[in-house]
Amino acid sequence: MTRNIFKLLICGVLVALAACSCKNEGKEKTTLLPTVNGAAGEVVVVIRKDYWEGNLGNAVRGVLARDCEYLPQKEPMFSLVNVAPAGFNDLFKYHRNIVLFNVDSTVTKQGVVYRNDVWAKPQTIIQVNAASADSAVAVFSREGETISTVIEQAERDRWINNALEFEDVDVSRALAMKYGFELHFPSGYKVKKMLDDFLWISDDKQYTIQGVFMYKYPVTEDEDPFTRENMIAKRNAFLQAYVPGMFENTYMITGEYITPGVKFMSYHGREFVEMRGLWEVYNDFMGGPFVSHSFYSKDGKEVIVLEAWVYAAKYEKRRYLRQVESILYSFDWADSGASGTEGSDETAATETSGE
Repeated sequence: MTRNIFKLLICGVLVALAACSCKNEGKEKTTLLPTVNGAAGEVVVVIRKDYWEGNLGNAVRGVLARDCEYLPQKEPMFSLVNVAPAGFNDLFKYHRNIVLFNVDSTVTKQGVVYRNDVWAKPQTIIQVNAASADSAVAVFSREGETISTVIEQAERDRWINNALEFEDVDVSRALAMKYGFELHFPSGYKVKKMLDDFLWISDDKQYTIQGVFMYKYPVTEDEDPFTRENMIAKRNAFLQAYVPGMFENTYMITGEYITPGVKFMSYHGREFVEMRGLWEVYNDFMGGPFVSHSFYSKDGKEVIVLEAWVYAAKYEKRRYLRQVESILYSFDWADSGASGTEGSDETAATETSGE
């Protein structure tokens, strides 16, 4: 009798385990995926060599390898690695960003398919389907900017997730208590200045600085706070007051050599004005790129500006700026109960109509 009961118990356990296995099969498949490889900002483009050397390759490079805007030297948006379909093995299948070209006369539905975490995680796979090389050029010309935006957001999301994994929670809590919003900083960032209307946090290393500013000011009825001229004027006033240089009568200002670019953006329901440009130090020779997000406070009575900036005189700056810029995208109001990455695998920052 005891033996029969024991057998029944064993059978029950096995059935329960089998049920759990079936229920979690999809989840475990995702969990067990290897971590992506490849350098930040790198994209594997799987395409035939003759297509890569022809008009299709030119179209791809014209979008994905175009010069990054508002950097002090030329750097491509992404570093492209061309792989022929026959050489697309496991080494490349685990890459972080993959653009696959399926060019075949049997293709009936031309267009672009977006997928995540197919062979590794967190991975972005973009497949372009076309019946011919000319059709592929047309598809990519139509969808290229969206493809670029999706890859850009995937790169930001990886930095955000890294910041959350290695977050300095004391900094986030301090911001929530004082300002009513959260930004997620990885370890290494230190608070340099925290005033009622100005915040300065940065990661200072021997040859590089990655910094974040926040400043805010009351809304006035007689001016539009989001014109380029007004945003530059406010930026210069705050930085002259709070960001001194190394020597007397030196301070950070907006560089005048290149006029900053302005875009009206939307991300996770939050609308803001993005400004990109170059900063420099008045009466000195330091400088680098910056990007800022300007938006209204929850009550609409103030303008809040978040800014990411980089000093890296000895290095290319694309990776450093993209990394610190991701901190701006981790913004959330302290009482919202959600992090800035929620839904980020499906949502990219998009440009809206404006100036």
